Amino acid sequence: MSRTNFSSGAKWESIVGYSRAVKVNNTIEVTGTVAIDDDGKTVGEGDAYAQTKCIIEKISKVLERAGATLNDVVRTRMFVTDISRWEEYGKAHGEFFKDIRPCTSMIEVKGLIDPAYLIEIEATAIIS
Repeated sequence: MSRTNFSSGAKWESIVGYSRAVKVNNTIEVTGTVAIDDDGKTVGEGDAYAQTKCIIEKISKVLERAGATLNDVVRTRMFVTDISRWEEYGKAHGEFFKDIRPCTSMIEVKGLIDPAYLIEIEATAIIS
C-alpha cells in the first residue's frame, strides 16, 4: 500500500491531526474544505454560490498535486448551514460536475467551525 499525505500548511493540521488530502494507491480523499484564502480570510462572505465555487477550485488544486483532476471525483459531500439555499450551492457544484456527475450528498448542519462559512465540501477521487 502506498500512502501520501498532502498538507496545505494550515496551522490547524498539526493541532487537529489531519491532512489536506490523503492518497492511498489510486484513491484520494480530500478533507472538508471551506472558502478561505491563503491569508485565512473568508471568501464570498454571505454568498453561497461564491463559497461553493471557491471550495471546488481549492479541491481541484489539491487533486492536481496528487495526480488527479475533477474528472476523477466519484463522490462529494456538501455540509451546508442553510439547506434552503440548495440551488446556490447546486449551481456552482453543477458548473464543475455537470458532465462528471459524481455521487453527492448535501446535508444541513447546525454550524461550521466559523459562522461565516456557509458550506464545507469533502471529495473522493479515484484515478483510473
